[in-house]
Amino acid sequence: MRILVIGAGATGGYFGGRLLQAGRDVTFLVRAKRAELLAKNGLIIKSPVGDVTLKNPPTLLADKITAPFDVIILSCKAYDLDDAITSFAAAVGPDTAIIPFLNGMKHLEVLDAKFGIDRVMGGQCQVASMLDAEGVIHHLAPMHSMSFGERGAPEGDRAKRIEAALQGAMFDARASDVIMQEMYEKWVFLATLAGATSLMRAPAGHITGAPGGEQFIRALRSEIASIAEAAGHAPRPEFLERTAGLLFTPGSPLTASMLRDIRSNARIEADQIIGDLIHRAETNKAGALNVPLLRIVYTHLKAYETQLA
Repeated sequence: MRILVIGAGATGGYFGGRLLQAGRDVTFLVRAKRAELLAKNGLIIKSPVGDVTLKNPPTLLADKITAPFDVIILSCKAYDLDDAITSFAAAVGPDTAIIPFLNGMKHLEVLDAKFGIDRVMGGQCQVASMLDAEGVIHHLAPMHSMSFGERGAPEGDRAKRIEAALQGAMFDARASDVIMQEMYEKWVFLATLAGATSLMRAPAGHITGAPGGEQFIRALRSEIASIAEAAGHAPRPEFLERTAGLLFTPGSPLTASMLRDIRSNARIEADQIIGDLIHRAETNKAGALNVPLLRIVYTHLKAYETQLA
């Protein structure tokens, strides 16, 4: 199975690197500068589960694509989606499966319009990683998993075949029959963590240690969960219980990558992670949902973007 990973950054570079380490047929679609750096230094992963340097990883420039791939793993920032689509469109054939690991849900509409729902699977991943200025991928915690599943009706058992190809590469890879539920649950958790830590400029455990902090996070999560519920994907009790420790453990150093981006004066996914939730709350068929805390978070993030511009 020929796998094309779009980019070799913190997420795509990590999962693609582990697949390459396990002997899978992986190629990274990158820009010329990143290709030169990878050819010089290799793909370097620093991780609590094992460091690896992969010499001369296979890379490809967009104008050199000559044939379709079986699987495309897409993990760019949501605000770079249009540019990414332009770069990999020539690699999409009649039987190609695109697995996007972008935040939020808006990207599914964009990809469906371009390639059709039968080519666009649902996908979500859980990994804490970052790319440093030298191009080294730092895996920050042992957690590293992904799930994916069909949203359309392609022929055969494609999801299971992809699962078999991705398993055995150190991380957890799983085909899911409820991928939209899992994507919504991740969105609830991510938006809660990103919204709270970015607004308060503090890790989750420090917020819960402040007066009213835990109540704020719980109320924010409740607003976001109500949007998921209105879409038919209310977070399951076991999910809320499993993630509660991450959000409410006293002293927890957990932050969202959005806060790390703000501290680096970098672009953020304010519209994709938070703004789209507010849009869905406003356009709910049964009536607009009341999300005042989410609106405060969004105003704060958009003010940051205005400063950045």
